[in-house]
Amino acid sequence: MTPLMSDAALSACQSLRPNWDGAPVGAWAEALTLFTTPAALILLLASALVIRFRSAAGALVACLGWAALISAFTFFDMSGGQRAAAMAGGCIGKPTLFIALAMALCAAMVLLTTRGPRT
Repeated sequence: MTPLMSDAALSACQSLRPNWDGAPVGAWAEALTLFTTPAALILLLASALVIRFRSAAGALVACLGWAALISAFTFFDMSGGQRAAAMAGGCIGKPTLFIALAMALCAAMVLLTTRGPRT
């Protein structure tokens, strides 16, 4: 832990990321952390099934699920402000890459499922 970290950030980092090693969390590490949450793993499985079976309605439902998950990660802070303090402390990275990859996955699902059947 860095000595310049505020008490609020230190407390937030200890409660949200107890095994944090003190190094700032980058975009790839945060995206990997967010993609390995149970909700994201379920949505990844659903997205794979949607692409496999080319279901346009399934793509809509999966994209709505991704939008809800992104909103939950970015807008709704269930930790009472600790997430923002942890971001300031560096133990939680910005979810920008996670959002971009989820949007790209949704765009791919829409494009793949709205095309005609495979020949």
